[in-house]
Amino acid sequence: MADVAVIGAQWGDEGKGKIVDWLSARADVVVRFQGGHNAGHTLVIDGEVYKLSLLPSGVVRPGCKGIIGSGVVVDPVALLAEIDRLEDQGVKINPTNLSIAENATLILPLHQELDAMREGAAAGVKIGTTKRGIGPAYEDKVGRRGLRVADLANLDALPAKIDNLLVHHNAIRRGLGVAELDGAQVLENLREIAPKISAFSKPVWRDLDDAKKAGKRILFEGAQGVLLDVDHGTYPYVTSSNTVAGQAAAGSGLGPRAVGYVLGIVKAYTTRVGEGPFPTELEDDDGKRLGERGHEFGTVTGRQRRCGWFDAALVRQSLKIAGVDGISLTKLDVLDGFDELKVCVGYRIDGREYDYLPAGAERQAMAEPIYEVMEGWSGVTERARSWADLPAEAVKYVRRIEELIETPVALVSTSPERDDVILMRDPFQD
Repeated sequence: MADVAVIGAQWGDEGKGKIVDWLSARADVVVRFQGGHNAGHTLVIDGEVYKLSLLPSGVVRPGCKGIIGSGVVVDPVALLAEIDRLEDQGVKINPTNLSIAENATLILPLHQELDAMREGAAAGVKIGTTKRGIGPAYEDKVGRRGLRVADLANLDALPAKIDNLLVHHNAIRRGLGVAELDGAQVLENLREIAPKISAFSKPVWRDLDDAKKAGKRILFEGAQGVLLDVDHGTYPYVTSSNTVAGQAAAGSGLGPRAVGYVLGIVKAYTTRVGEGPFPTELEDDDGKRLGERGHEFGTVTGRQRRCGWFDAALVRQSLKIAGVDGISLTKLDVLDGFDELKVCVGYRIDGREYDYLPAGAERQAMAEPIYEVMEGWSGVTERARSWADLPAEAVKYVRRIEELIETPVALVSTSPERDDVILMRDPFQD
C-alpha cells in the first residue's frame, strides 16, 4: 500500500477537494503540507456542501485524522472561524481529530495589511494575490523573524519576538506612509486566541512517524498547483510556497520516501485566477460557456476564473517537474455538448516552436498556442461511473490527453458529487 500525495497540476482550482475526500475514505491521516487559507476546497457529500480553506479535507470524515504541517502558514483567526463553520454543519473538530505543527508559522493581521498595501500600490507588479497575508508570512518565515504556533504557549516570551518582527514591518510601513504598529496591541490580539490554538499544537512529525510505523495510510494534500510553484511556476505570478510533490516531505516532517504515489489533479480544460500568462485563454463564447458550465468562481475569493482549452504541453511539463505517477482528470462533464474541442500541444514564441513553456515572463506572455482539434460529443458524461457510460468521443479525448501528457489517467471525475468517479487505478494500491 502506497501513501499518496495529491497535488494540482495546473494553476490550482482543479478539483482537489473532491478527490482528496474520495481518497480519504481509504486513508487514516490527511496532511496539509503547504499554502494557507488562500486555498479553497469544496466538498459535496450527500448533498451537503463543505467549504474548506486551512483544514485538511479528511476532517469531515469520522475516524480520519487531520494534520496541518509545518509547511503551512496558519491564520489563527481564520482557522478558528473555519472550525466554527464546520461545527455549525455538524462536524466536530477537536485535538483528537486535528493537530497543528508546533513549528508552523503564523499569519497575523499585519501580514494581510501589507499584502493589501502592496497589491494596491500604484507601482510594481500586480500578482493578483488573495490579500490574505500568505506571501508576507512566508517572507517572515524565511527571514527568521516570524512567529510560530509554539510561541503562543509562552506569552511571556512573545513581546521580544513581536518587537523583532515590528523592526522590519514598521520600517516598511514608514516607507509606505502608513502608521506604525504597536507591539502591545499585537500581543493583546494574540493573547486572546493563544489557548484555543495551542490546544491543537503538537510535534506532528512524531504522530506521522508513529502512523507510518503502524502501517496507517497517509494522504498528503497539496494546495494551489504546480504552475503556481514559487520555483517552477509562471514567476512572478505565483504563490509563495513550493506546490510540487517534493514539498509533501518537507512540509509535513516525513522523509521523501514516505510518499509512494503522486496523484496530479488535472482539469479537462484550463483555468486561472489572477494575473499572469495563459496561452490558451478564451475570451469568446466558448470561454464564457466553460466558465458558466464549470461554475468557475473561487471557493475562497469568489473571483471569476479565466477559462481556456486544455493545455497538454503545460500539463506535461508540470507533471514531469512534480514527479507525478498518475492523474485524476476532473470536470470532464463540463465539455459535454461542444461540437469540437481544442488541445494545445505546443507554442510559437517569436517565430520559434516550443513543446514546453520557457521561463521568463516576457516570453511566456508572447506564447501562441499550437492546437490539435478533436471531435466533441453530444452525449452526457455527467454522473458517469464507468467507461461504458462515456460517449466514444469522450473516451478518445481522455486517451489522447493521456498520450500527450505522457502520464496515465488513474481516475476520471464526472461531477462534483464524491462518488461520481471512474476508477482506473487505485493510488493506494499502486
